[in-house]
Amino acid sequence: MSVIIAPSMLSANFGNLDKDIEMVNNSQAGWFHLDIMDGVFVPNISYGFPVVKAIAKKAKKPLDAHLMIVNPDKYLKEFASAGVEYLSVHYEECKHLHRTLQNIKSLGMKAGVAINPHTPAELLSDILQYANFILVMSVNPGFGGQSFIESTYGKIEKLRNMISKQGLDTLIEVDGGVNKENAPLLVKSGANILVAGNSVFGSPNPEFAITELGRI
Repeated sequence: MSVIIAPSMLSANFGNLDKDIEMVNNSQAGWFHLDIMDGVFVPNISYGFPVVKAIAKKAKKPLDAHLMIVNPDKYLKEFASAGVEYLSVHYEECKHLHRTLQNIKSLGMKAGVAINPHTPAELLSDILQYANFILVMSVNPGFGGQSFIESTYGKIEKLRNMISKQGLDTLIEVDGGVNKENAPLLVKSGANILVAGNSVFGSPNPEFAITELGRI
C-alpha cells in the first residue's frame, strides 16, 4: 500500500481557502486533514462546523477530522452529517473509548484513536482491534510549526508490531513536524498516513511538496 498524504488545512490560507482546497483536489494527496481544537483539551482554538462544511462542499477527497476537544461524543453525529469519513478521538480524553469507537462506526465513519507524545503505545493493545487507524502525535497537540519528536519512530515501530501480532490491518497516521526529510523513516517504521501542514502550505509550490512527500 502506498503512503497517504493528508495536508492539514490548519496551515491553509483561510483568506483564500477555496484556492487551497482546489490545490489539494488537484494534487496527489489522499485525504484532507482537519484539526478541530476547542481551547480546552489543547491550548488553541481552530475552526468549527461552518468551515468543515465549507471544505466538505468543495473537497473531492475524504475528510479526516482529528478531534482535540473535550467530550467528543457530543459531536459525532454532526461530524458525520458534515461529510467527515475518518474521525479520530483522543485516548487521553475518552473515558469509554470502546463505546466511542463503536458510535463513530455506527455513523458510517472510520474510527481512529489519537495519542499524545507522552502516551505509551502499549496502552492501546486492547483497543487496537476496534480502531481502523491510530493517529500518533509527533508534536504536542495544539499548535502548528513545532519540531518533530524523535522518539516517534520507536512508538510507530511498537504499534506496527502490536498490529501485526494481532493480525490486524489497522493503519498508522502521523501528525506533527512531518517533512520530506523524516517521511521516509516514518514510513519505514510502519506509518501509512502522513499529515503535513507547514511543509506543504509553507512551500513555494505546495502541490509539488505533496508529490515529494509521497515519493517513498
